[in-house]
Amino acid sequence: MIVKKFEAPTETEAVLKAQEELGSNAVVLNVKTLKQRGIFRLFKKDVVEITAALEENEFIGNMNARKQGSKSDDKNAGVQQKQEPKSSFSAVADEKIDIINDSAAIEEKLDSLHDMLRQQIKRESTPRKDIADAYEELSATNEALQADDGRESDARNGQNNNFKFLQLIYNKLIDNEVDEKYANMLIGEVSSSIKKESNIDSLLSGVYQKLILKLGEPARLEPGNKPKVVLFIGPTGVGKTTTIAKLASYYKLEKQCKVAFMTADTYRIAAVEQLNTYASIIACPVNVIYSADEVESCLAELEEYDLIFVDTAGRSHKDEEQMLELLELRNAIAGLSDKFELECYLTLSATTKYKDLINITEMYKDIPDYRIIFTKLDETCALGNILNIRLKTGAQLSYTTSGQNVPNDIELINEQSIAKQLLGG
Repeated sequence: MIVKKFEAPTETEAVLKAQEELGSNAVVLNVKTLKQRGIFRLFKKDVVEITAALEENEFIGNMNARKQGSKSDDKNAGVQQKQEPKSSFSAVADEKIDIINDSAAIEEKLDSLHDMLRQQIKRESTPRKDIADAYEELSATNEALQADDGRESDARNGQNNNFKFLQLIYNKLIDNEVDEKYANMLIGEVSSSIKKESNIDSLLSGVYQKLILKLGEPARLEPGNKPKVVLFIGPTGVGKTTTIAKLASYYKLEKQCKVAFMTADTYRIAAVEQLNTYASIIACPVNVIYSADEVESCLAELEEYDLIFVDTAGRSHKDEEQMLELLELRNAIAGLSDKFELECYLTLSATTKYKDLINITEMYKDIPDYRIIFTKLDETCALGNILNIRLKTGAQLSYTTSGQNVPNDIELINEQSIAKQLLGG
């Protein structure tokens, strides 16, 4: 993959410069404004910098097409034109050929460096051994493929650089508590597409795009044609009631939806009072149910509302009896599908240990088609569990919360921001 940066007074001009050099299929990865600095900044305008990328085979195809077009014009005109200066791609290729033709001492140094790195990685008793072994296989394969055209030295040099950069990215993912299995998977998918030496920007771009694809597009709560029952489930202490209040306030005040509350949380002290407090502020009714048998009669009173938020008691993932009660409640609501739509949200805390999150999601596996909300992002500096649970369950991510303020401190999950944080900011 070819990754380059372009600067221009406006974003449009920067994009045109990228398309002129890379081709019309170039993809814009990032856009940012560069502020002028120094004492003369008042007399200079800010510029826009974009980072654009293009698959290497497309870039080479564009270069060949331009050369063929230039030769065809010369032949038709019958005029001998001056030779164009070599493109940056051709210059790099010529430079690599010169390196290969250098003395055998350079090749010996590259071999020594490659062996030293390989032995160092093998000595480490960490999860990084898996990626080292995987990349060693890739290195051997690439060396064999490029042996025929006499570029073994260049291949080893590029692979050493790629390996060093990929190991840095891998270490950063592990530091942000991405599970070893998923970190290896991401690095393996990127390294398998490497055909020659790449710089750190292109490798970061590849991993960044993979992360965004793995996180997926977030699911937004939307009112439907029928009254929608929004069921919140999850363990104790993750902030289900506060999250319900934030969403209900937003849809009542910003979207002008008719909102109502139901609560089945009759176990926790003052749980009903807490929901009543939020409901009185935004003028919404609250109905209390004690069993799944009361669901139908309670919902019959709320048929005129657009969104009906249902709070449930925190369930320990170790208590199977409580989980059965929750499943009965969910099935009772789903049985009224002719009158009501159902959406279910599993609420998890970003501060919970990954092993505990695995056990929690395993207990909720009998509840189909739930979405995931992560709370307490302001209480942790490592967001790897968001990616881990997304890949472990396959459930769609939805919202994140980062504080106690109602109706603020909640937003649709920003997959680009999460990916950047996992890579170190």
